[in-house]
Amino acid sequence: MTRSIVVGLDGTEQAKAAARWAAEEALLRGTDVHLVYATEPGPEVAVSLVEGESEEPWAREMMARTAGELRERHPGLSVTSQVLASGPVPGLVDAAEESELLVLGSRALGSVAGYLLGSVGLTVAGGVERPVVLVRAVGAGSTPQGPVVVGADVRQPVDSVLGFAFEEAARRHTQVLVVYVQQLPLHAGMGPAMVPDFRLSMVPEIKRSVEVMLEPWRAKYPDVEAGARVAVGSAGLELVAEARKATLVVVGRRTRRSTLGAHIGSVAHAVLHHSPVPVALVPHD
Repeated sequence: MTRSIVVGLDGTEQAKAAARWAAEEALLRGTDVHLVYATEPGPEVAVSLVEGESEEPWAREMMARTAGELRERHPGLSVTSQVLASGPVPGLVDAAEESELLVLGSRALGSVAGYLLGSVGLTVAGGVERPVVLVRAVGAGSTPQGPVVVGADVRQPVDSVLGFAFEEAARRHTQVLVVYVQQLPLHAGMGPAMVPDFRLSMVPEIKRSVEVMLEPWRAKYPDVEAGARVAVGSAGLELVAEARKATLVVVGRRTRRSTLGAHIGSVAHAVLHHSPVPVALVPHD
């Protein structure tokens, strides 16, 4: 059975943008959309309730309004909704595990209004074993025709990350741009003469490794044009720069859990907070 695309709602403009993006993605995938709202949101959620009004009726009315807007935009699209009583983190995690994809709203760095993407959203995005897409309200009404940009590391198993990127590019009839960023070693900052030597010696070899990594994906998706870019510096900054010309950015997240629980890496964290376009966080081993 085809799984739904689940959207976490919290009544904000970012969540509405996430729902609109999810509806368009559902049409590309041939699936439906399931809207969810997790109760017991805590102090971060920006919910405006009329005095004396309980949370659940407000949530149901908000979801019904969102579902109606999606059906009006996309006649024939199946949209369902559900209030989750188990709390934001466990509720969204459980809903995500039953879905193809979880879609959440995302804010710029520094905002605390609403739980998507606040501490709850980050916890959920770092803990589920399904891909999570974070969507900003900025430019949500447009349909960029840029490439799918994917951050990849030739030293790690990234088949799930590349597979997601190529599938999305194929659905959108666009290109894939793989970005690999080699960080400078600590000693490179000790003298300016060492930096250009490092660039010249490492970049061509890394570029060949990336091209080898792409060979089976180009064979599997012959209609998807795929390019590679190798840079030296900050992976987060480079990916955010490429995001300005992209339709979607795809980054990986390791599924291994530390003693402090699931988390996302520093690169994914930077991209999630600063990318102007939707970001897909794809788990891998």
